Amino acid sequence: QVQLVESGGGLVHPGGSLRLACVVSGFTLNDYSIGWFRQAPGKEREGVSCITRSDRSTYYADSVKGRFTISRDNAKNTVYLQMNNLKPEDTAVYYCAADPRSRLIAMCITRAYDFWGQGTQVTVSS
Repeated sequence: QVQLVESGGGLVHPGGSLRLACVVSGFTLNDYSIGWFRQAPGKEREGVSCITRSDRSTYYADSVKGRFTISRDNAKNTVYLQMNNLKPEDTAVYYCAADPRSRLIAMCITRAYDFWGQGTQVTVSS
């Protein structure tokens, strides 16, 4: 049974940092592409950062380039999203998702991902 569980969200001031973690079970992490997505109130879910299986390719949304970093620790079955210099517009529920298909290029769109976590709230506010 595939499961993804996010953690690490919270309330942070603008300019602060958070590290989100996505612990997976039920599959071999390195065999899946993993994506981080977010959804703010009244907005569609959007891709933030995605990484293909075997770390072949990564993708970052323009709005987070240079501030966010995606990484994985296969031994811990965990994918991380390091978020630095957070801005109020980063406020959203953050989800991780898994895609079992082999891809040469990271696809950071919701329809490419079959399995989803429940999400963790990130609030950036002074």
